[in-house]
This record gives sequence, structure tokens and C-alpha cells, in this order.
Amino acid sequence: MGRRAANSRKVGARRSRSAGSIWVVVRFSSMTKPKLIYFDAPVSRGEECRLALHLAGIDFEDVRINPAAWPAMKEQMPYGGLPVLELPGCPPLAHSNAILVLIARRHDLHPADDFEAARHEGMMQHVEDLRAVVAPTIRMGDAEKKAAREAIVAGFLPAWARSAEKNIPGEPFFGGAKLHVVDLKLHMAVRWFIGGKVDHIPATIFAGYRKLMGVHDAVRDHAGVKSWYAKS
Repeated sequence: MGRRAANSRKVGARRSRSAGSIWVVVRFSSMTKPKLIYFDAPVSRGEECRLALHLAGIDFEDVRINPAAWPAMKEQMPYGGLPVLELPGCPPLAHSNAILVLIARRHDLHPADDFEAARHEGMMQHVEDLRAVVAPTIRMGDAEKKAAREAIVAGFLPAWARSAEKNIPGEPFFGGAKLHVVDLKLHMAVRWFIGGKVDHIPATIFAGYRKLMGVHDAVRDHAGVKSWYAKS
């Protein structure tokens, strides 16, 4: 385990003893470097923000929250959710797309052209649309979850993938040869399913979408992304 990950887990474990003290430490401590707050899992919105910070070369505190501590912290977050990015001298910044775009604009991971940037942000919202449909099924009982996910497999997911595929103009990344934060977001969305661990959704659900899978694979194989996972 890398030094950053080890330190972050020690911090998270210490703070999980008292939900009240967690927020006091996280929110009001003296900050010397950026701090990203998310659950202790290498997934979804938090992981794409971690990757963006790492690829930008930013030394950041990777605060990983134990789910048991989350209910006591929820109301004190800007919008009641995670991830949250804290920067020295700034109020907390919430929502993954806002965090990603801020990092990307400052560190050449987002297009400089405003229209091209908006096109990238449109695809980033497309990923959030996917999460908004699938995520509620996580909390369903087995029978309800099976029915809901089978319906999603039959209708929503193929339609989502078709829209993604036809709106990916470049290869191997969304915009061509260069990786941007939109690629991290697409990668995390595809990775969620193709590992075969999402019940009632086949791991092959996106197999027929060459460009979409190509973005996933290009991010997976990117040297900077590999170096992040080599730390753990």
C-alpha cells in the first residue's frame, strides 16, 4: 500500500470513532493542501476525482469515510452528498462534475475552447444520468432489484450506450489522442458494470459499443492511471 493511501486510511479509521469529531477535524482543520472527501472505496464519483487530482500532479489528502460515520456528516456537507473537495482558503466544493471541471481547467485536462468544453460536460452529465437510474436499485430488496435491473437492461442501458457511442467523436479518448476528465468519468461508468459484480446486469452489456469500450480501455491502460493504482 502506498504512503498516501496508508496515511489516508489511518486518518479515516481514527475519525470514524466519533461522527461529530469527524466533521470538526475534516472541515475546520488547518489546511495546507487540497482535501478530497469520499467513501473508502475505489469507485464512482470519488474515484474519478481522485484520478483527476493524481493526473494533475496535485498532492492531496485522500480522506476516506467509513459508511457508518456518514449519517452524522451528511447534513453538514454542502449538498448532503459526496465527493467534496476542500481547497485552502475556499469553501467546500461539491458535486463530481464541478470538482472535475475545476481541476481540469487548472491543469490542462479539459478543452480550452468553450464549445468543446461544453460538449465534454454534456457527456459527463450523460454519465450522471446513468447513475441516477441505476443507483436507486442498490437499496432495493432482492426481488424488486431483479425486476428493476432486468427492465434497465432491456431498455435504458442499451439506449444510454447508443447515445454515448454516437457522441464520442474521437479515439482512443473522447476528444482524440489526449485524455481529459470526461474520459475518467466514462471509464468509471463502464468499469462499474463490466466486472460482472452488478447483480442482474450482464458484464457484456457494453461489449457491442466499440468507442465506449475503447475509452474505457484507453483510460485503464494510461500510464498515469496505472501509477495511481500502483500506489495501493
